[in-house]
Amino acid sequence: MINKISTDQVVDRYWEIVPPAWHRTRAVIREAAAEKFHLTVEQFQVLRRIRRGIASVSALADASNTSRGAVSKAVDALVNKGLVSRSQDPNDRRNIPLALTPEGERAMSTIFNEAEKWLVSRFEGLTDNECTALLEGLDLLRKAFSEG
Repeated sequence: MINKISTDQVVDRYWEIVPPAWHRTRAVIREAAAEKFHLTVEQFQVLRRIRRGIASVSALADASNTSRGAVSKAVDALVNKGLVSRSQDPNDRRNIPLALTPEGERAMSTIFNEAEKWLVSRFEGLTDNECTALLEGLDLLRKAFSEG
């Protein structure tokens, strides 16, 4: 019975901490994207996914559960801003691979650097012992959510 109470406490604490922490982190990322690069949330998500290797409108639509039309509109805006480029696949004219331009890479690096600075500001007030405990807790969280 002790394990059940402990597990219930872990679940409760998880819900109290992880979603709000991630929500605040995402808000910082969105704010940097909007303020510095005038990106909508949708445009930022498209950039993020292209950076991760999803390089076609249809694959982006699938990854985001969004219509191809909405993704295409976001891609057009990003191309117009000089953050994304389209190229022609010599083997398949229908395939138009997408890639971040150097300016798009710079934008993403800037946005994530802002988020990282904010995270540092959140953790720098912790003692060495607290940082060690937090790292151990994060390792346990990874273990709990790892596959297999």
